[in-house]
Amino acid sequence: MSEERKRPPLVAVIDDDADLRRTVAALLEDSGFDAVALADGEGFFALGPDPGVDLALIDLRLGEENGLDLAIELRHRFNLPIVMLTGRGDEADRIEGLETGADDYMMKPFNPRELIARIRAVLRRAGHPALADPERDAARLVSFGVYRLDLDRRELIGPDGDEVALTNAEYRLLEYFLRHPGRVIPRLELLTELGSDLSHYVDRTVDVLILRLRRKIEAVPSKPVHLQTRRGQGYIFFPEDGR
Repeated sequence: MSEERKRPPLVAVIDDDADLRRTVAALLEDSGFDAVALADGEGFFALGPDPGVDLALIDLRLGEENGLDLAIELRHRFNLPIVMLTGRGDEADRIEGLETGADDYMMKPFNPRELIARIRAVLRRAGHPALADPERDAARLVSFGVYRLDLDRRELIGPDGDEVALTNAEYRLLEYFLRHPGRVIPRLELLTELGSDLSHYVDRTVDVLILRLRRKIEAVPSKPVHLQTRRGQGYIFFPEDGR
């Protein structure tokens, strides 16, 4: 394996909130990335003409700077993949950002696992050596339909080879279904599998998670092939054709 392939991706976290950028940088490092936390564009440009950064994670609402303008400049000057962080209510900015070249957007507050999954997916599409076509242990891949679940990386891989971002709860439910194919699983059993205090959940929590999961793994979520309902009993998962 070459030294370039061994090198973890370096992500620049650009946010004027010191606590947030430190937290996100620590999350990235815990997830196998290198990270540099910066308050603004000036801090990024101080890295020099060849900053060695593989992706920039930029807050749309920087203090005295427009995060979108910074993203456009970084894309133009360094051809960097860009992921934007935005607050709720910034839908127009999100659309404009995607139209002008941002690779992805995450709404704050965000799920840490989903943020990492999206950053990995963007870097994989960009062809980073450490993430492009990674060697995967077939014994730890579970397939269903056109998807594969990587149990080591905790990643769902779609038919195009890209990662499908799952929240932690969605991942845990999907993995549980794949470990128990063809068996009707009651809602209470699924809640228990989530491992949290059941008093924090309402009765329909699993139903909501199921709906979200179906949108990610079913061609027609309203007519599921894999993840089906058994009225009054629970849910059942079919890895292949729904039979």
